[in-house]
Amino acid sequence: MSSHSALYRIVFVCSGNICRSPAAENVFRARAERVGILPRLAVDSAGTHGYHEGEPPDRRSLAVLRAAGYPTEGCARELRQNDFRGSEAHDLFVCMDRTHERHVLAAGAPRERVVLLRSFDAASGHADLPDPYYGGDDGFDDMLSMIERAMDGLLARVEAEMSARKER
Repeated sequence: MSSHSALYRIVFVCSGNICRSPAAENVFRARAERVGILPRLAVDSAGTHGYHEGEPPDRRSLAVLRAAGYPTEGCARELRQNDFRGSEAHDLFVCMDRTHERHVLAAGAPRERVVLLRSFDAASGHADLPDPYYGGDDGFDDMLSMIERAMDGLLARVEAEMSARKER
């Protein structure tokens, strides 16, 4: 755990940062606000590639978020060096699938700071959150359901790490 900032820094990672990672970021923000820890967090999302740099999230991701009452913020960006090093380095990289996990590890993130989102859903039995981009709208509904099922476990991990940091 880094001690560079009073804020706990978390980033959600997928390929282009327009479907899965911004949806997960928005759901996490809403849940973190509900439990009262959002002011102590820096929450972001990024892509392993800059395919959609500067674009808003996919309209289908925005539609499922809006329908479920979540915020719909986001602007696609690629992971940068300062995500891994320096004052803006993240405490936790939450990857949507194993290809993103490999990319983040190869870019220099410490193993203990890299997790798969679905690892926090004990009932899933799957490591990867499927990419809904090339499918129909129902894939986005499924994506949101999978994200929501993982959030309680992820929040518990973040809260535990924040408590451990405070004790130091």
